[in-house]
Amino acid sequence: MKEKNQNFFFELELEEDQSIKLAFWADARSRAAFEYFGDVISFDTTYNTNRYNLVCGSFVGVNHHGQSILLGCSLMKNEEIESFKWLFQCWLRCMGGNALKGFLTDQCASIKRALEACMPTTIHSWCIWHIMKKIPSKLNGYKGHADIEREMSQIVFNSHSKDSFDRNWNDFLLNFGLVDNKWLSDLYEDRHIWVPIYLDHHFWAGMRSTQRSENMHSFFNKFITRNSLLIQFVKQYDNCLGSREQAERESDAADFHTVIPCATKFSIEAQFQDVYTHQKFREVQAQFREKANCITRLMNSALGYSVYEVGEQVSSSILNKFVVTYDSVAAEVKCQCLLFESRGILCRHTLSVLSFEQVSQVSPRYILERWSKKVKRRHTHIKSSHDEPLMEPRSKRFDQLVFRSQNICKFASESEELTAFLHRAYDNVMAEMESLKAKRKGTSSLSHEDANLESVNELQSPPRIRTRGRPKNRLGSKLDKQIANATKKKKTKVLSEVKVMFFKFVVIEFIFLINSLANM
Repeated sequence: MKEKNQNFFFELELEEDQSIKLAFWADARSRAAFEYFGDVISFDTTYNTNRYNLVCGSFVGVNHHGQSILLGCSLMKNEEIESFKWLFQCWLRCMGGNALKGFLTDQCASIKRALEACMPTTIHSWCIWHIMKKIPSKLNGYKGHADIEREMSQIVFNSHSKDSFDRNWNDFLLNFGLVDNKWLSDLYEDRHIWVPIYLDHHFWAGMRSTQRSENMHSFFNKFITRNSLLIQFVKQYDNCLGSREQAERESDAADFHTVIPCATKFSIEAQFQDVYTHQKFREVQAQFREKANCITRLMNSALGYSVYEVGEQVSSSILNKFVVTYDSVAAEVKCQCLLFESRGILCRHTLSVLSFEQVSQVSPRYILERWSKKVKRRHTHIKSSHDEPLMEPRSKRFDQLVFRSQNICKFASESEELTAFLHRAYDNVMAEMESLKAKRKGTSSLSHEDANLESVNELQSPPRIRTRGRPKNRLGSKLDKQIANATKKKKTKVLSEVKVMFFKFVVIEFIFLINSLANM
């Protein structure tokens, strides 16, 4: 069962008894935000709606402020391979069919196989935090398990090449008598999807674990209890979206109206100050400050290509060394630590070399548009479903037209010929609309309120489950009260002021809310 319009995307699969098996939805703003922030996604299913025994899965990305952004949500009755395949295919259709660069999940075989089938070109990473958290329980029976945990962490996080990791791992197994440990053997076989040195040459927007998704689930708890009705779950999920959007708007405003002063006299810092959002500029500044702990030594140089060794004093007794290459002809710099490749932030080792080379401006390739405060992003102009009940019909129609015209204008602006063609089309359409309006004596014929819609028949409410209480509605709107009354009376009531989607399934609360979000 599918419902899709320019505001909302929803798909549902039912069991034979008409209970929910799988459901997925995303609002228009999330779908538009995917264009800018859909390169790397964290997906997690640790949040459980106990009342209906459904697992909640959330797709979480990172915006230009480094904030978590919701890009879709699901409810699942089980976590089998076919269920994940269905879900990932829904999500890809919702987001225009474009495969992303990176997908971060927990250590789940079903997810792994489903991703291989649905997104074969996407780099899959396991959450390293979950793996490292298992060390005490998996290795607690060995003598000196605290030393084992410390040494394993050192190897995982401080190996700066694949060869050094492989060598250090083998030495680690031999020294602690762990050669026959199956858990460690399996981890080594899958090292390409969880060890940083095997993944950091890909962009991850600063994500190493699914904690962003888990933090988002914790954020859900501000709005939702685990015993909430489905209607409350989806409604409060929408309020959760609104809260995240408000945080993004406030950060955008701060970027526009305020300036963070530079911490150094290095002109490259001013480049990032001018372009990056406050949060990302602070991350750049942290690297400039830590540059003071770096000692740069030229190893060799020929034809404008130089190789440096940068020593970083991380403590009184530890000096880490990194190889940095600099091509003055191509204006390219690369560090062994791969911070820029994985996070999009130039590292302190690179900055130390650029300072040594007396470079005053970095190439534009190192100033990512993804972190820019100057880009006008389409999703910020789209009203979300939680805003729509507050809008007049004319405002709704205006937003819908703006949404549809975005791609047309973007396409036409590519050439003078296309632009002129669109102007002529606009003139012709305007003349026709004025003529039509005059014939109808000033009454617009463009209102979607006049659409001929099929009514909903004989929707059955689920068996009522006794609860310990229901939280107060956050907005206390007329619609909320009508939904509550419909639930108490166990009968369906079509709301005259709400255009609902037309599909049947047994959970009447879920139906009313999904439909109101999609068509208000």
